[in-house]
Amino acid sequence: MSGSRRGRRPGAPDTRAAILVAARSRFAEHGYAGTTIRAVATDAGVDAALVHHYFGTKDDLFLAALALPVDPRALLVPAVTGGGPEGAAERLLTTFLGVWDDPELQPALLTIVRGLMDPAAARLVSEGFLPVVLGPVGQALGIDRPEHRMPLVASQVFGLILLRYLLEVEPLASMPAEQLVATYAPTIQRYLTGPLP
Repeated sequence: MSGSRRGRRPGAPDTRAAILVAARSRFAEHGYAGTTIRAVATDAGVDAALVHHYFGTKDDLFLAALALPVDPRALLVPAVTGGGPEGAAERLLTTFLGVWDDPELQPALLTIVRGLMDPAAARLVSEGFLPVVLGPVGQALGIDRPEHRMPLVASQVFGLILLRYLLEVEPLASMPAEQLVATYAPTIQRYLTGPLP
């Protein structure tokens, strides 16, 4: 019996790539909150179970769509939370700068940040990166009001990325990592554990 097969296409070598293309488009257009696994699957022409098979959770799919060279959750949560809230800012910055100053990782990271500068992708930071990556750090630290504190932390971290790596503003661009940590950590620590207005 011959005839064309109906329904969604099964998994194939290009299926993972098609899912990522659909996810990038969905996240950019609808933001993290407005994107569902089912919608990504529909756009990619696959079953939602296949998206889960390849990527697991929506958070995992989001990070895969960003094409980060490292999983920031795997680095930040254990590095930052291991010693409790006190000193967390110093650990966060040390880990962060260690990744960003790696010459093998930096080109890919810069490409991602340039893409996030597009107004269409700006929601990915507020709706995706903050709750998926920085939110768990705040929760694991057990700080109060992490939903208020972690965006404050992000303002310093993203500002540092922009000025040091993208715009290469001196003295930040050539400042040793240890000096940057000593300069930024007190402010970030205040955001993490100090009194909030």
